[in-house]
Amino acid sequence: MNTIDDLCDRLKGYLPAEEIQQVRRAYFYAEQAHDGQKRSSGEHYVTHPLAVATILANLHMDHQALIAALLHDVIEDTGISKEAVARQFGEAVAELVDGVSKLTQIKFESKAEAQAENFRKMVLAMAEDIRVIIVKLADRLHNMRTLGALRRDKKRRIARETLDIYAPIANRLGINTLRLELEDLSFQAIYPMRYERLRKAVQQVRGNRKEVIKKIQQRLQERLEQDGLKGRVMGREKNLLSLYRKMKHQKKSFSDIMDVYAFRILTETVDDCYRALGTVHNTYKPVPGRFKDYVAIPKANGYQSLHTTLFGLSGMPIEVQIRTREMEAMANNGVAAHWLYKAGQTDRPIAEGSHARARQWVKGLLEMQQRAGDSLEFIEHVKVDLFPDEIYVFTPRGDIMEMPKGSTPVDFAYTVHTDIGNACVACRIDRKLAPLSAKLQSGQTVEIITAPGARPNLAWLSFVTTARARSAIRHYIKQQQKTESEALGRRLLDKALAQFDVRLEQLPEERLKPLLQEMEVTSLPELLEAIGLGKRMAYVVARRLLDDVEGASQTSQDEGSMIIHGTEGMVVSFARCCRPIPGDSILGHISFGSGIVVHRDTCRNLADIRDNPDKCVSLRWADQTVGDFGVNLKLEIEHQRGIIARIATLVTEMDANLERISVDERDARLSTLTLEVQVQNRVHLARVMKKLRLIPEVSRVVRLR
Repeated sequence: MNTIDDLCDRLKGYLPAEEIQQVRRAYFYAEQAHDGQKRSSGEHYVTHPLAVATILANLHMDHQALIAALLHDVIEDTGISKEAVARQFGEAVAELVDGVSKLTQIKFESKAEAQAENFRKMVLAMAEDIRVIIVKLADRLHNMRTLGALRRDKKRRIARETLDIYAPIANRLGINTLRLELEDLSFQAIYPMRYERLRKAVQQVRGNRKEVIKKIQQRLQERLEQDGLKGRVMGREKNLLSLYRKMKHQKKSFSDIMDVYAFRILTETVDDCYRALGTVHNTYKPVPGRFKDYVAIPKANGYQSLHTTLFGLSGMPIEVQIRTREMEAMANNGVAAHWLYKAGQTDRPIAEGSHARARQWVKGLLEMQQRAGDSLEFIEHVKVDLFPDEIYVFTPRGDIMEMPKGSTPVDFAYTVHTDIGNACVACRIDRKLAPLSAKLQSGQTVEIITAPGARPNLAWLSFVTTARARSAIRHYIKQQQKTESEALGRRLLDKALAQFDVRLEQLPEERLKPLLQEMEVTSLPELLEAIGLGKRMAYVVARRLLDDVEGASQTSQDEGSMIIHGTEGMVVSFARCCRPIPGDSILGHISFGSGIVVHRDTCRNLADIRDNPDKCVSLRWADQTVGDFGVNLKLEIEHQRGIIARIATLVTEMDANLERISVDERDARLSTLTLEVQVQNRVHLARVMKKLRLIPEVSRVVRLR
């Protein structure tokens, strides 16, 4: 078991004596605070914070993070306040301890909601200080190491949460040592039998292959020395979970997966990395298309290395990773290396770069958190962001952008800037126009074409990949619906008030206040939005406003029909049952949560409610209505080669869009054709129908009602 003396001995390697003394003082403070408390295993509670601090010491974290690790449970589990911690150890440590404490469980409707809310709080804490999450990861790692004392179902739940959230975060921050152990322990807790069988199989194979590995390792080492390169060749172990996932997803047997020999070469400089690559390619033939250069273009988490696959003896594959010692430290410690180099007082831009990337990622998470409707929606976005398999594309200026695999030009536009994504209308990939739903490939140059007044399309949600794009589109559409429903609500309330010869602007504010309280809304815009979405009835609100207003006499209810322009957006939709178009007599049905649904006034679906002012509103078309409106036409035709193509061509020539066509054969000679056509108004429809009737094979054309 580790003791505080063991920890302090370890810290002597990289921390000054006065900082080590502060860490020792924090341990005794924690020991006193947790006096009498025990863990599930029966050990004294203070063994847990000490173990967490030891994990962070292995990452060479600074003394403030170590003190926070020792005290991370004192605010939550003992009577000690944040202010008391600040007085003893400083404001920075108190903020760190408070940040980690805020991530504890609170009561929720469901476990999923609790997990999501905890993750949302974690992002807020990370935004303040990224060390919060590093302490939390170390805390989770020690909890995973000591799962043995818990019930089977609780073990599986904690392990599943670790695999879903904590291991991917460790990966995203580049802390590989923590990620590998978290994954290994989670796999062991979720599938103990599979883990054990795989572990034994790997041990057996390792013993059988020892001679072959040694032979390859010696040959590579000799070739490096012959070329005058300082480099060390090591065998590389495969992670059990990644082995299991490969077997499962690639549907390969254990022997197929383990038939690959993996090595790592550590060099002194970046130049040596590329020279070592030439050496290994001269020793064994490279496999085409399997070379990846993460040195020139690092991964999103700061990982840098050259990857290549070679044909070894008898054609067996050899995987080789080549990196500098500095890159090796970055691959293992990731963002934690920032504090390691800071403590050594050396200027290491590689560590600074990783820290900056991590800060940028957390900033992006914070933006998503602010836009998301609730914690569950937020975690849905983030899970996508936590499992990226990157591609690298170029902006027209030649800047490199890293994107998750499967990204589209819309994802690219939102990665550049939210405003560019919102105004995106088209794109060019490698200078050629391409659809916005195209899947991007590494090395492509992407140019986004924007237009003033353009806005996101709801259909984009079906193909975008990145969490940032999905969250921004949903946020914009929610805001758009809010604005449009508020404007519609104002029009509906004005129309209802007009029946009493009153305008909304004429009503004093004191009259509105009691109504807002009664309707349980905080402001007039919120009330208007509820009216626009059909959650409140404009007529009822108008009557309530004017209950005791002198001179408010009701005029004819049909006076002043509301005008429909066709540009109202999401809060005014057109019924599919009767397909109204400009020129038809129309009536509006106020639908709860959807605004107004426009029907033709002869529509049978409105028969029971047409006289109910709470459910229906009188409408008329504006003189200049904008847009295309769908109608269904039924044609009776004689069979003739190419007749359907002629009908489709004629519809297009008449400036109408043919949306859908279906054929129902009546007999060997006659068929019924149903067309869905987009037209501007009744006059336009009449012209289309007249032209269709002139085709000799068309015996009848009618509009379906």
